Amino acid sequence: MQIKHRITLADVAAVAGVSKMTASRALRGAPDVSRENIDKVERAARETGYVGNPLATAFSNSKSNLIGVVVPSLNNIVFAEVMSGIAQGIEGSGLKPMFGVTDYDPAKEFELIKSLLSWNPAGLIVTGLDQSDKTRELLAASAVPVVQIMDTDGDALGAAIGFSHFEAGREMAQALIAQGRRRFGYVGCGLAHDLRAGRRLEGFKAALEAAGLALVAMRHDPEHSSTEAGRRLTAEILQAHPDLDCVYYSNDDVALGGVFSCLAQGIAVGDALILAGFNGLEMTRTLPVRIATTITPRRQIGFAAGRYLVEAKQGALMRPSHKTVLPTVLSLP
Repeated sequence: MQIKHRITLADVAAVAGVSKMTASRALRGAPDVSRENIDKVERAARETGYVGNPLATAFSNSKSNLIGVVVPSLNNIVFAEVMSGIAQGIEGSGLKPMFGVTDYDPAKEFELIKSLLSWNPAGLIVTGLDQSDKTRELLAASAVPVVQIMDTDGDALGAAIGFSHFEAGREMAQALIAQGRRRFGYVGCGLAHDLRAGRRLEGFKAALEAAGLALVAMRHDPEHSSTEAGRRLTAEILQAHPDLDCVYYSNDDVALGGVFSCLAQGIAVGDALILAGFNGLEMTRTLPVRIATTITPRRQIGFAAGRYLVEAKQGALMRPSHKTVLPTVLSLP
């Protein structure tokens, strides 16, 4: 069937053989519409090329079927995997995600969340527990289900799903000390804005102090994490302190640069010197040398956050405010 004018909801309803109201509710995933009618309406929408008007839908209902997802970066696969988990968690629920990236900028995060709330979302997924006071006030006043992901170190506004970064850093240090490491260096990026990396460093240093040790040296780049920065800073720290037996990095991206630096200098990795990252990215398992890392449950966190909002939509939440701590796994050479 070819319709020459702009496709409307009435066109979809006519093709599906249902009322306009039924078509609208079917496309929103309303629970009181039969599976048969939902299938007919979705098929009619595909046949006619109907795309709808989500903004109009948002303002015409107390809640839309949209969920806002706010992440700090897409520079590596970490948050891509989180978003994949979210998509899997809300599959079949009628909820649709809208993603925004803050670049670790609190002002940008505030404006992005304010914009997302104007769509009357069914829920919000935001990264971390360290939003600015202004952003926390905005979220608290919104009456929208909020899930804070990737962190459990702090006070949650609603649900918090993730793990303790402080404990992740401490566990890594304890494991390396148990392997006989004593002279530690640290290489990191962007600690002023990546507060979770900063908490891992604090946990790492706490474990060293408990063992009567301390960082021998530290190198830091104020910009965002990069492999290039890891390579450059590793060369600097090992040139100044060639007797280090372990270097801990803010994440696997930076640690990858450390591997490249050592390979270029002919420094053996894994025996006299261990490099340790964070996140357990797949690329760490393809390197010609093994590094230590903390494997984080990124996809599981996204999935759990998505399911939380599905339950909120269905009115099935038993605990609207709680923390879910998912396990991390140490991987050592």
